[in-house]
Amino acid sequence: MIPVEGHKSLFRDEETNAIVNTDTIAYENYMNNKLTNSDKKAEMDEVKRELAELKSLLKELASKITS
Repeated sequence: MIPVEGHKSLFRDEETNAIVNTDTIAYENYMNNKLTNSDKKAEMDEVKRELAELKSLLKELASKITS
């Protein structure tokens, strides 16, 4: 592995010419952030579904009151 100039954790694989990041802490942080973001997205999706259900129930209630 050949070190990439100016980057302590980047190396070039001599066989594939690929750049490899060996900073495991940065990778773990990235994965934790990704999981946290997917949890937040799932929570937001649930809130959106519940809000849509409430909106539907309110419309139904309003139509019964005006009828």
